[in-house]
Amino acid sequence: HVQLVESGRGSVQVGGSPRLSCVASGDTIGRYCMGWFRRAPGKEREGVASAYTAGDSTYYADSVKGRFTISQDNAAKNTVYLQMNNLNSEDTGTYYCAFDPEIHYGEVVAGFSTLWGQGTQVTVS
Repeated sequence: HVQLVESGRGSVQVGGSPRLSCVASGDTIGRYCMGWFRRAPGKEREGVASAYTAGDSTYYADSVKGRFTISQDNAAKNTVYLQMNNLNSEDTGTYYCAFDPEIHYGEVVAGFSTLWGQGTQVTVS
């Protein structure tokens, strides 16, 4: 079993650059995929970014490409970050860390075995 704990900035100004963190604990041995999803008010959940802990293969939603970067902590391989740059109001939402998301045709999606963090609110104003 895997537990995910997220942290990061809540309210930011337009153009801001907060960073979200997610620490995975539990059964995190080997190569696995972690990612970030978000749910904006009135919208469906969207896969934002994902990366494998081996350091290969990152994926991004078109809406965040060039602005968001997912990365792994060099020392603590079970920690992933989502660096968000140049935020706009469309980026407002609840952001969820995900363990074992899937990649379908280059899109980050939730799978049957995907596990979730508690979510952290990001409000851009």
